[in-house]
Amino acid sequence: SELKELNSAMTTPEMAREIEELRKDCAGYAEKLERIKSATNHVTPEEKEKVCSEQKLYCKEWRRRKRMATELFDAILEGYPKSKKQFFEEVGIETDEDHNVTLPAT
Repeated sequence: SELKELNSAMTTPEMAREIEELRKDCAGYAEKLERIKSATNHVTPEEKEKVCSEQKLYCKEWRRRKRMATELFDAILEGYPKSKKQFFEEVGIETDEDHNVTLPAT
């Protein structure tokens, strides 16, 4: 058991190479972290707020339009002899659900 463990262990030169590779990796990561920290292209709070407010506006509009379309379809389907699915196929309507799209949470 001990012999098996010693045979599978790394030799000193292998271990030295492994340590050197890890040091190179560490230096590369430290350099990358420094570049990220010193980056000047950060998003300002004003820009972030503007993008968030635009996203909220677009989601609100999406919900409003979806509700209006649903109400319109329901009104049409009241007197339509076939199913909703058949109506959508005949007219060529694709829904969010057909494409597995969901509204983002607000």
